[in-house]
Amino acid sequence: MRTLDECFAANREWAARMRERDPSFFDKLREQQKPGLLWIGCSDSRIPPDQLLGKLPGSIFVHRNVGNVVVHTDVNCLSVLQYGIEVLGIQDVVVCGHYGCGGVGAAMGSGTEGVSDMWLGHIRDVYMWNRAELEEIEDPVRRAERLCELNVAAQVANVCRTTIVRDAWRAGRPLAVHGWVYSVGDGLLKDVGLCVETPGQIPQVPPCHLDGAATTA
Repeated sequence: MRTLDECFAANREWAARMRERDPSFFDKLREQQKPGLLWIGCSDSRIPPDQLLGKLPGSIFVHRNVGNVVVHTDVNCLSVLQYGIEVLGIQDVVVCGHYGCGGVGAAMGSGTEGVSDMWLGHIRDVYMWNRAELEEIEDPVRRAERLCELNVAAQVANVCRTTIVRDAWRAGRPLAVHGWVYSVGDGLLKDVGLCVETPGQIPQVPPCHLDGAATTA
């Protein structure tokens, strides 16, 4: 039986370092969870949100999936969004894609068999909505990077169309949804120019597999 002993050893070393820096760290962490933002990002192992933002555990509420997709029939994602906004009182939601995304690259290909291909269909929708623009880009790397940016815009719009976000705005709660892209090549974040704080600012992109129950205004 493989027990991955190196993982447990590394965990013990990490816990000891945290206690050395702040003897009360775990006591405080146990007593409360007050993250400053909700991060909706890709599952890619190279994108650790707390580390690239220089944050400690407890600072970021996280939902991750292949291609940082927000689908209105995904109860997992919607549950995280609702808990973050309504229970934790989060005021900033970040949808963060990344250049070199394997999901985006696969969505631009001919397709594969299985569940992953079904999931990537959401990103293929974004490609089709923006096909004219994307196919004018001759460099395949730059074309994929642009699709990453367009996918972020589409997912920001999908977050904003949920009843969770709309109800928060109707109640007068301060809430902003941001669109970012991370570059694995240099470790830097890029703001793609999206900060949505009202329904009138929602990016004008087609809805992604809308579910009426999840998106009724």
